[in-house]
Amino acid sequence: MTEMPTGPSLDRTDLATVTYLPGAGPAADASPLDAAPALGGTTVTTDEAAVVESARRVLEGRVETAGSGIEKVDEPDFDTFDDRPLIPAWMKSAEGWAMYSGVFYRARVRGYRRWVRRQRTDRGHVAQFRRGRRRVHDWVRGFEGIQLQAIAHQAHIAAAEARSAARTARFTPGLMKNKKQVAQREADRTQTVAMQAIAEHKKLRANRRRAYSLRLGAAYGPPAAAIAAGFVQAGWIGATAGSLATFAGGAVAGRHPITEETDWSADWRSLGDGDAMTAPMLDKCFQAAKVIAADESLAIIQMPMLDARGAWSTIVDLPPGIPVKKAMRSHAELASAFGVEEAQLTISRNKSKGARAGRLELYVSKELPFTGDVDPGPLLALEAAANFWGRIEIGPDVRGLPISISVVERSGLIGGEPGAGKSASGNTILLAAALDPRVILWLADGKGGGDLEPFEPLCDRYEGSADPEAFDAMLDEAILDMKHRYALLKKLGKRKVTEELANKYPELRQKLLWVDELMLYTTDDDFGKKITKKLRNLVSRGRAAGIITFCATQKPGSDVVDTSLRDLLSIRWALRCTTPEASDTILGKGAAASGYSAKSIEPEMRGAGLLWAEGTNPTLVRADYYSDDQVKELLERAYDLRAKAGTLPEGPKSLADKLRDQGDDDAQVLAVLVDVFTAYDQEAKADDENAAVDWLPGTELLDALKAAGVDITPEKLARLVVREADEKKKRTWEGSASALNGYPLTAVLRAAQTKYGLTA
Repeated sequence: MTEMPTGPSLDRTDLATVTYLPGAGPAADASPLDAAPALGGTTVTTDEAAVVESARRVLEGRVETAGSGIEKVDEPDFDTFDDRPLIPAWMKSAEGWAMYSGVFYRARVRGYRRWVRRQRTDRGHVAQFRRGRRRVHDWVRGFEGIQLQAIAHQAHIAAAEARSAARTARFTPGLMKNKKQVAQREADRTQTVAMQAIAEHKKLRANRRRAYSLRLGAAYGPPAAAIAAGFVQAGWIGATAGSLATFAGGAVAGRHPITEETDWSADWRSLGDGDAMTAPMLDKCFQAAKVIAADESLAIIQMPMLDARGAWSTIVDLPPGIPVKKAMRSHAELASAFGVEEAQLTISRNKSKGARAGRLELYVSKELPFTGDVDPGPLLALEAAANFWGRIEIGPDVRGLPISISVVERSGLIGGEPGAGKSASGNTILLAAALDPRVILWLADGKGGGDLEPFEPLCDRYEGSADPEAFDAMLDEAILDMKHRYALLKKLGKRKVTEELANKYPELRQKLLWVDELMLYTTDDDFGKKITKKLRNLVSRGRAAGIITFCATQKPGSDVVDTSLRDLLSIRWALRCTTPEASDTILGKGAAASGYSAKSIEPEMRGAGLLWAEGTNPTLVRADYYSDDQVKELLERAYDLRAKAGTLPEGPKSLADKLRDQGDDDAQVLAVLVDVFTAYDQEAKADDENAAVDWLPGTELLDALKAAGVDITPEKLARLVVREADEKKKRTWEGSASALNGYPLTAVLRAAQTKYGLTA
């Protein structure tokens, strides 16, 4: 470098000497100095700000043309940087070196911290030295000791036998010549065997001592020699150096852990981080969740394995005395220990052959279940009519296996927070019922929002205006129909409705009563208690009569659904709930404490819920989803099926038809009377629109009854249609010279309402 002249203004000790790239120096007016250019640039003395600015311009590639006529350089030529071509000149400043060395310093600090943390594990240097010392010691001892102990034992046994044989030979009387000879031969033989065993023992002991000495010298000689030589050469410092060398050698010998499981003390394994499920992991997780004690372990019945969906599953036995319920109650703790969401972990009792109280099955999904695209529902591929007497496909569980239920002689409750997917989930049952032309649909929409409106053309009864009074009247008709069903069953000598009976007698066809948003009806001030009482009657008694009741509501608490009614609903389907208590109101008290809480269902898992229909435990299921277009397509198919089967609803029935449906002789009489009044009324209105027939002579009515095939006397008719005192007055009738006895229409209607509860 070219030295710059010194002057009073440059006599500063805190300034650095910096070599600038060509054109990267300070501006002409930034320094009063005009130094001669040196190789590769100019050397000037400036302050810290100028140094940093120059470095920034170099790194950003904004090197301007120097005033000395040197051309602009786009990229620096590293070959011009003397003997350190890859280190820019600005880095040779104090600030540059500090920055450069700071990187290595931080790396060394991080490395030192990792080293310190590592020392507490079984991979620390002290632990490695212990393993190395143990391995070296085991090698020094060798395995000859086992052989030596065995041959020593044989020598002791042989010597004892020899002594015993010698005593026998010595004390056998000479008179017993043969026995004496046999005893002497046995003594000679055992002595020979004992001598050989003792000689072999001495030989092996000498060999062991020689091999042990050689290995002892090979293992401990070099460390001892290194420590001694270091002490002789440099005193205690040399001895310390020799000890450190010995320690390093022992650490190298024990660098590999004895077993793979010891690595668990260094790092926590988690399924959420992509680690594999192993037996040690299961033990650690169950211990962390306080399900088992720290000194207990699980018995692996089925080794952890991956399925095609990338999920882990295993079957384990808890230690004796620990029930499965304890693990289920610790569902959240176990999910945290596995490093997954609660919804990803499924704990269930193992239902396979040989199951026991302490055996459970774990299933851990790779990702949050039920968040992907929904597969098309099975009803779309159904070409023929559905069978509501059989099993109904609900949707897949977390394993992707289809879940189906039977609703025969059952009733159900569906609940969950708004937006959880109750309407879409209920469509799986409603569409299956609609596609079976034998099922009678009675639907009540408490929301009045139109979710059930597409089903209205298929319904025999439909209440879509959210009117509690209209729903109360619908329940009255349902209860009356239930009584008629039981009356018919009694005549047939049957106890309950079966599929064969329903196919033979149209009056006994399955009836589905679906109530959406039950809360609106049961909380009504005027009709709430009446509706609850009638629903309880219908649910408790209607199942055997072929009447299936399903209720759906957002909050099935005791203030919405009385517990006496809710407990009768055998199928429970809890979609996402905001609290465990709300989940318990659907699944039953204590379900959340046992590990079954709809609170754990994530918001993005729409349509997923805990279904408790069959078995001892609820199952997490995602209902098959049908879009509005698909629902419309399926309902059109259902309409065609019902049209071909002749089961389309006939619309509102007249009072006469309702009376005929009673199957009673008195009801048949009243039906004919209503028809006669209707015929006369229509005839009168044909001549005059304002005309009305409200009274007919008894003779006209008796003739009409006789023409209809009903044989009844005037006295019996008078007892059936009871008239008030003012209604018994005689009236004139066209074509008759005198007044006649007759019956007013009000008396006939009153008889129908009094005896059968029917109104026009």
